[in-house]
Amino acid sequence: MANVGFLFASICGWATFIILFISLACPQKIVVFQPSFLISSGPKVSSFLLGKTSGISLHLRTVSVSNSTGSIDPSCVAEATRWTLATEQMGKSALRVHLTLNHSLRLCGDNETDADCCAKPLCVLETLQVSACIGSTPQASLLIQATINARLFPSNAGYENKTVFPNQVYQPLGACPCDLTSGTCDPRCCCDKDCSSEDLKLFESYCLPGPFGGQVSPAPDYQCSMQSAENSPDWFPFLCVTSPAENNPYLGLFYQGDTIAPRPGPSFQMPALSAPVPVSIYVQGSPIITSDNKYFTVPQMVLGRCIKGAPVAFLQNFKLECVTLIHSCPTGPPLKMLEKDLSPDVLNGQGAGVVKVNLTDEETPDLSLFLSSGQVDFTSETLVCENVTLALDYKFYWKGNGITSISLTRTVGTVVLNGSLAVTTRYSAVFLNGESAAEPNSGNPGYQVERPLIAGVLDNNTELIQKTLINSWKPAGDGLCSNAIMKPVLFGENSTSGCLLPLRQLNVTQCDLLRETVADLQAALTTATYVARRGNPDITTMTDWLNISFVTLNSSTATGATAGICSDIPSHQHISAWSLTTSLVDGIPQKEIQALEVRYSMSTWALGCEGGDSSLCENPEENQLFPVTSSVTFIDIPFNTGPPKNRFQINFTEYDCNRNDVCWPELAFPFTRYYTGEPYSQALAKGMILVFMFLSAAILGTPWRQIRQAWHNA
Repeated sequence: MANVGFLFASICGWATFIILFISLACPQKIVVFQPSFLISSGPKVSSFLLGKTSGISLHLRTVSVSNSTGSIDPSCVAEATRWTLATEQMGKSALRVHLTLNHSLRLCGDNETDADCCAKPLCVLETLQVSACIGSTPQASLLIQATINARLFPSNAGYENKTVFPNQVYQPLGACPCDLTSGTCDPRCCCDKDCSSEDLKLFESYCLPGPFGGQVSPAPDYQCSMQSAENSPDWFPFLCVTSPAENNPYLGLFYQGDTIAPRPGPSFQMPALSAPVPVSIYVQGSPIITSDNKYFTVPQMVLGRCIKGAPVAFLQNFKLECVTLIHSCPTGPPLKMLEKDLSPDVLNGQGAGVVKVNLTDEETPDLSLFLSSGQVDFTSETLVCENVTLALDYKFYWKGNGITSISLTRTVGTVVLNGSLAVTTRYSAVFLNGESAAEPNSGNPGYQVERPLIAGVLDNNTELIQKTLINSWKPAGDGLCSNAIMKPVLFGENSTSGCLLPLRQLNVTQCDLLRETVADLQAALTTATYVARRGNPDITTMTDWLNISFVTLNSSTATGATAGICSDIPSHQHISAWSLTTSLVDGIPQKEIQALEVRYSMSTWALGCEGGDSSLCENPEENQLFPVTSSVTFIDIPFNTGPPKNRFQINFTEYDCNRNDVCWPELAFPFTRYYTGEPYSQALAKGMILVFMFLSAAILGTPWRQIRQAWHNA
């Protein structure tokens, strides 16, 4: 019985699985309308057809409810209607269906026989059916109950005359405030336009005075025009004022507030580039212009974003990466560039001459530096995208204030796309004077924050310093050291970065080889032996450069001392830079490098076989990731204001004027420098004058006179 029960349970389980599989598979072959019934009161209707829409045809007709069945059966026979049927593909399994009424909703006028109007207010009352068919077999249907009324338009809809308001400064909007009743003459309101001449005669002498009676700008009493024989003083003809009517105390009585000029609001659209100004010569930083007076543009980084059309500036190098997520093969810029777009004629900046961009294509078989893992879609077909632009490297050769030639190396590759993929495109531009790059300085003279730290290597042949950079790790893609790139160390910017190194059991058993491999990785970051003191060093002056101090690695651990464990691995490189503020130029502190040290921290690496995951030790081909890191620290040396204090000055504060309320050295004023009320030279001169006067008074005074008398008497 147990075996029979087990067999019955197995059969039921397989039957349930088959039913579930059929229930999941069948909906892929069924199409449905969502919603399947609509009530429309307007001339436009939309619905969605979901499911496998390939091979589906749509048919529209006008239907009525069957008296026998009470339902409407779908039909694959289309009929002529007043509606237009349109579709829009929304994806592989969704189709949007649009129905638009081709009939005017204007109500017909009297004795109008035009068919394109509504004979009665209820213009459209009908039921429509949209059938989705495969061949002549209906699959789904959509019912639409249309109940649409005619639109009524006002008789004066075409009247477009605008009301012209007077200037409120000189004439208020309420020109007649006493006009309270529309279409009726208000008593005593002489400015009421509804009052006839007969009405005005009734209260002409009793009009409301002042602004509320319509006298918006009455002339003041001091106006010469207000002179009257019975009410004028004797001085009036001589001291009255003659001024225009607009200049009176009632000016703007009904005018509230000032005119506010509109301010431009923020815009989230990309500002359009202004038309370039033709240039005769190029200077550093000026944009490069093409022969048709347009900017020569290359994708660049602006405000942290990649801008496709940024102008290239003369003598300004750049290097950046832009990541683009693609779902299909690119057909336009920046991943699909035509030769005519990359080879324009550029003004050379030396007159009317032009320079043409020389294009060279290189195809790379290794796409690991340009592609990142994306989302794989197994249901979509695999696409092969050829000649995808992966890198654009420009070289501008210049002399004086002009460009002599331009060369462009375009790196292309074949990308296999299955779903979505992140493509990293690299762009660079370097200006070369002859064959030497126009490397920008990092300050003038001192370093400026976030400028690259300038390093160098001594060329034994020319006895000149060749400029280079000190780098740190910049992970890319999966974070492995094999795919990582290096970024320059920026002055004043502390950072910590790294990458991951995959190791197997065999790697951990060869500790000497592992140490050498990691040491080579770290040594590639700093290949220079000198660092520039300031931001504008001279490659011919050795006093502008400092030796980089490298801490020697000493390893005493024997190879293979412990199975699966390697010690003294230089996994961390730390760069310490000491800087000092030496001066100020236009209020900007100028900093110099005083010393730079490169030190390594040792680590012990061992495969982690503990815990629940023992596959690392059981499978010798299994990889484990170990971090290789680098860090940079900038240390500011405080400005030294004087010689160091001795032990007496540090321990005893009795004679320290800065830490004691009583300062005995100040008693020797003005022969000491503790008094800071005026310059020391002036204080010393005044003190010497006081001493001279004291000695003169003492010599010429009574004691010396008595001594002279005694000496004379003797």
